[in-house]
Amino acid sequence: MTKTIPAYQRIKNAILDNIHSGKWQAGNSISTEMALAKEFGVSRMTVNRALKELSEERVLERRQGSGTFVAQQQFNHTFVEVRNIAQDLKSANRDYQAQVVSKRILTAAMLDDELRRKFDINKVAVSSNTNADTTVMDDSTGADSSSDVAVLYEVKIIHFADGQPIQFEERWVDAQKVPEFIEQDFSVVNTSDYLIAKSPLERGSYTIRALAAPDEIAALLQIAPQSPTLVLRRQTYSAGRVLTFVKMWHAGDRYQFSGEL
Repeated sequence: MTKTIPAYQRIKNAILDNIHSGKWQAGNSISTEMALAKEFGVSRMTVNRALKELSEERVLERRQGSGTFVAQQQFNHTFVEVRNIAQDLKSANRDYQAQVVSKRILTAAMLDDELRRKFDINKVAVSSNTNADTTVMDDSTGADSSSDVAVLYEVKIIHFADGQPIQFEERWVDAQKVPEFIEQDFSVVNTSDYLIAKSPLERGSYTIRALAAPDEIAALLQIAPQSPTLVLRRQTYSAGRVLTFVKMWHAGDRYQFSGEL
């Protein structure tokens, strides 16, 4: 038997759908409690629970006497600073360029164990509320498999400073939450900036490790195999789930991380 979704959760899902689709942008006011109660045929108490939970999850901001608004995300200053390498290099008066190595649409069956765990995705099943019209296209082959559902987008990008590769970015994004992500020209649009603008980010976690560069990474960064690299691995969350997971490889002798306490 199909489990009935509680009314407050249906309201939360509808609000999140409006935000993720771009109907309600950061800073926009949303429908009033009275309007939502009428739309969903529930009490204002039920609506209040949905709005309260979304406010606690930092998706909405409730202002006394003014209403409820899509939260202006303070992600850059609250949990972990999401650096925009393009802005960093330009502010240092260095010439910046980005080269897209590949873009792919991934189905559940194409994911390795790490990605399935990160995004909590089953290998065989995709929820029934997924858009059945989604067509899967692999840029590398041109193969079309409309019978499968896109669950993640994958992009790989080299970032250059003064013509020298300084960072290699491998990123995976929830295809259902940001359906137009894969259509962007990431030689022009910064991936982190695009995601922050399109989907509210609640929190994130990251690690930085020193690793010897595998042959493929070394070739992309134009360094010798097994040269030292700094690898930043970061995952960020929206609506309680991982929105994006990224690995950023940096040539060890060309990059450093710094900050202030």
